[in-house]
Amino acid sequence: MAVVASGQPERRLLYDLRHLTICSYGATVTYSRCNLRCLPKDGPGQRVLESRLEITPEAVESDERRCFFGNRVVRARIETPHRELRAEALARVEIDRTAPPTNTPRWDEVREEAFDAESLDPVSPAHFLYPSRFVPLFEPAIDYARESFTPGRAVLEAATELMGRIRRDFRYDTKATDVRTPLSIAFEKRRGVCQDFAHIMIAGLRGLGLPAAYVSGYIRTIPPEGKPRLEGADATHAWASLWCGREAGYVDLDPTNNLVVANDHIILAHGRDYSDISPIHGIVLGAGEQEVDVGVDVIPVTAAPVAAL
Repeated sequence: MAVVASGQPERRLLYDLRHLTICSYGATVTYSRCNLRCLPKDGPGQRVLESRLEITPEAVESDERRCFFGNRVVRARIETPHRELRAEALARVEIDRTAPPTNTPRWDEVREEAFDAESLDPVSPAHFLYPSRFVPLFEPAIDYARESFTPGRAVLEAATELMGRIRRDFRYDTKATDVRTPLSIAFEKRRGVCQDFAHIMIAGLRGLGLPAAYVSGYIRTIPPEGKPRLEGADATHAWASLWCGREAGYVDLDPTNNLVVANDHIILAHGRDYSDISPIHGIVLGAGEQEVDVGVDVIPVTAAPVAAL
């Protein structure tokens, strides 16, 4: 999703989120079992104040768990015959992110630190170093990224330049790709959407030996002056999270909008690529085609100084 946003840490913000997924089937479905990842999670600079998920038809059995990476996953089993499945996630989230580090190590030092990592906990850089299902080893993306990572350059400085180049060189085009399009096709077309640009950036970074995760979430849209905000105009968004060394940790970078992630972004989930955090997947018993429509609302509740909250 391409938007205009400040990209700078502001004051603490509250958002109301609404994420509606509608699955329509060409024939009656008699049984459905699905995993839903549409509830935001707590994390650095982000706190979920309240949330709930409403499923129609009502599930005969449902439970929430955390996946390995700490994302919230609701598993639901539906036995009521239906032609449409609705999953509506509602949440209120507080965002108060700190500014990114001003100084980071050289990128070659970060690479060595990453390959020396001994931990395998969920935030270990070891999980985000290697090719994954949607982010294979792809030499053209590596060569593209290498232009920014000249010898001795600071890792965040180089990555920020790479992010800006993707924003400049690639065109946001919702008709050019779909969720199954390989990153190689989006790279060759120089067109795609946020998922494509995040995967391309991650492929380039990993190819240079730098750990990079895939992040899904939302971004506050800012309508033109004098124009009302359109309900349902928002969509799920995606960006990359680069590990900048033991001291600096992860810094999130949004290549679609050329922004360092700040208080305009809300994190939903993170993983190695889109396949780890797809919003809905499962099995159904039924015939015919299936269509999925998604609508998202990101509504700022207040923009007050910290002392006023």
